[in-house]
Amino acid sequence: MPENEPILLTPGPLTTEPATRAAMLRDWGSWDAAFNRLTQSVCADLLAIAHGEDEFVCIPMQGSGTFSVEAALGTLVPRDGCVLVPVNGAYCTRIVRILERLGIAHVTLPLADDEPVTAAAIEAAFKEHAHITHVAQVHLETSAGLLNPLEAIAEVCARHDKRLIVDAMSSFGALPIDLRKGGIDALVSASGKCLEGVPGMGFVIARRALLETCEGRSPSLALDLHDQWVYMKKTSQWRFTPPTHVVAALREALDRFLKEGGRPARGARYAHNCATLVEGMAALGFVPFLPADVQAPVIVTFHAPNDPHWDFAAFYAAVREAGFILYPGKLTRLETFRVGCIGAIDEHDMRRAVAAIDTATKQLGIRVRAPELA
Repeated sequence: MPENEPILLTPGPLTTEPATRAAMLRDWGSWDAAFNRLTQSVCADLLAIAHGEDEFVCIPMQGSGTFSVEAALGTLVPRDGCVLVPVNGAYCTRIVRILERLGIAHVTLPLADDEPVTAAAIEAAFKEHAHITHVAQVHLETSAGLLNPLEAIAEVCARHDKRLIVDAMSSFGALPIDLRKGGIDALVSASGKCLEGVPGMGFVIARRALLETCEGRSPSLALDLHDQWVYMKKTSQWRFTPPTHVVAALREALDRFLKEGGRPARGARYAHNCATLVEGMAALGFVPFLPADVQAPVIVTFHAPNDPHWDFAAFYAAVREAGFILYPGKLTRLETFRVGCIGAIDEHDMRRAVAAIDTATKQLGIRVRAPELA
């Protein structure tokens, strides 16, 4: 990182490699053949990461990941469909809000913030609500760092012939997702997460046969996945002004991703970052919110210290002064804060972050004690 620039310990935007940022120094013509080839190569690599080359297509979309989530729901779910949404965090709740805005019927499956959904619970919902046609599942709920069991969910959806749309925003590129195994009809992610690009481009990897049935379905022009796909297939161009610099940065980030060893190597580095963080924070007295068996190696939620001197804003400022940007908690019933493990960082950065947190708590006179969880 440039001197005095803090390291982002967040779930995105995140710290990127200098070469990734440097890729944005060139201007591209949006209709130029060279840029069209760049887009095509990015989409081909994204498909390959999820092993979707045979039956799936990749549709890039302008905007943040939420734009692409809304595009997938608005395009792939018919107007008379009904979507089951297991809810164990803020991003699941956001899906519900999108469905409400789109006027699409939905059923929620309420869960605690530390409770992963189970295939049995989804199957029970299918039996109770026979009109369910789709499931919208967040793979990794980053409001707490909770990992939901995607393979088991995909299996039960396939067995009951329900379409499964996966929000893989914070898992794609780091955790295993194999579309060849069946059960998943679409997944959504974005450039600025585990691929270590910059924010500004989302994408949907959708089953080709399903997408072909969706012409004219989207209530939005800008977020019409089918229209975007057909236009790009016909012209090799984006329908509207593309985020050219973001695409170029993602191309560089993907090159680095492949050079590192692809998804297994990326996931292993993040897992090591996470383990280093949790071990270091435990030595200081900080307690993770989630049990280890459901903790994803992307972002860790910690209980705030049970001390009257605790003030997140002051704590955040002190840690930032030491060179690290943390994330506030996103839970409503407990006071927490979050520390990300992803981006162009390694175990040495995590150790330095733990040292900065230690220094900040001492400067602020915070005594780190286990929270009262009763």
